[in-house]
Amino acid sequence: MQRINKNVVLALLTLTSSVFLLFQLYYYKYYLSPKNGAVFSKVKGSQSGQDGIQWHVIKKFLGLVSSHNVPVYLIDPLVLRLIQKDYEQLSSSSDGMSPECKYFCAARDFTTFALLDKTWKHEVNLFRAAEKMGFQWLKIQNKDPRLEGMDDLSGTEIPLHYIFKLPAHAIHLVVFYERNGNYVWHGPLRLKQNIDRKFVPFRKLHFGRYAGAYNKPEVLQLSIDDLKVQIPKNLSQFLEEMSHSRFLECRYREARAFFQLYPGDASLDAVEFRKKAKALLHLAALTLNNLGVRFWLSSGTCLGWYRQCNIIPYSKDVDLGVFIQDYKYDIIPAFQRAGLPLKHKFGKVEDSLELSFQGEDDVKLDIFFFYEGDDHIWNGGTQAKSGKKFKYLFPKFTLCWTEFVELKVHVPCETLQYVEANYGKDWKVPVKVWDWKSSPSNVQYNGMWPVDEWDDVIQVY
Repeated sequence: MQRINKNVVLALLTLTSSVFLLFQLYYYKYYLSPKNGAVFSKVKGSQSGQDGIQWHVIKKFLGLVSSHNVPVYLIDPLVLRLIQKDYEQLSSSSDGMSPECKYFCAARDFTTFALLDKTWKHEVNLFRAAEKMGFQWLKIQNKDPRLEGMDDLSGTEIPLHYIFKLPAHAIHLVVFYERNGNYVWHGPLRLKQNIDRKFVPFRKLHFGRYAGAYNKPEVLQLSIDDLKVQIPKNLSQFLEEMSHSRFLECRYREARAFFQLYPGDASLDAVEFRKKAKALLHLAALTLNNLGVRFWLSSGTCLGWYRQCNIIPYSKDVDLGVFIQDYKYDIIPAFQRAGLPLKHKFGKVEDSLELSFQGEDDVKLDIFFFYEGDDHIWNGGTQAKSGKKFKYLFPKFTLCWTEFVELKVHVPCETLQYVEANYGKDWKVPVKVWDWKSSPSNVQYNGMWPVDEWDDVIQVY
């Protein structure tokens, strides 16, 4: 009896050892072998089991899109910042192999990729293949703003975001579209009533809270954690753009309602002015962009965009704003080289600076420089004949992108407050007679320029 028990024990030990050995071989073959891509386990601040699963989800997704010729590129800011730190090492390495999974294994709920819409049109086949691989997917659509206008507010729906989900990890695929102003745009992520709010933690997504605008991307391929991945070529520029990418659409419905009350001026003079003002704005944008100077639509030009999605024909000028900290002494010579002579220069860099350039015929470009106060932002004005100073106060604001007359430009994100500060609560009503010294709601008398400074602070050409 005792001998039989020993044999049984020996047999059980042999069986257990064999099973353990088979498990080790299986684990090596499917998780650690170079053929299947190494899964790296030692990542600070995360659990190795979860890391391996996330890496495999990303690998599976990249295999899916590659097999359907869908050219995605990585835009996840958390991963891109890690890559940025090691960019030179990664770009010089032939295979991107690393002793640990450094980029795709950090604990996250999702990883974000991008897709240019014009590069892919066969979503049905992709979805079928995704389902066979175990992915759940979600498509989020909304109206195409490129087709909207005063004459057509119906809007055709287009895909804006896709989510591909496995139990352990999700992929957020953001769709970018080319727009008229030579840039790419992605829409906001707005959930309709029939969409499961618990499908993924939507509030944690890096893209979708707002629409966004970016320069057209150049991409390059790197081997990252043993995966071939496309990334933006200029990482620092892309990450900087991302932090200031919020986009505001022109308010076509409100503009249409405005023109029903106040029919647009279709006279030859109005058409010619809009044409010249548009050309002047494009030239000013090109000049300031080349200098790296941020600017935004201000005063009457901003009002025209916000109220009627067009240039106000009786405004007779183009108005731009620039923060004084962005001022460069190259601005005046740059505009002169562009064929816009200086018409006047009022104030000085330290106080109430204002530049005006002469465009075609009687259309001029006014650039107002803005200064920051304790609880407000202001720009100055100067009356040349008297030396009087004026001050225009605005609530503090940030800058967003928009598209105006086929140009990607900045406007204040808090546009309503900005417009109301300048034009009051009745800003919707056109006012053709305007005195810059008394008509604005936010104007204040700000003293006099000392007479001995007039030669420097009041220059008229």
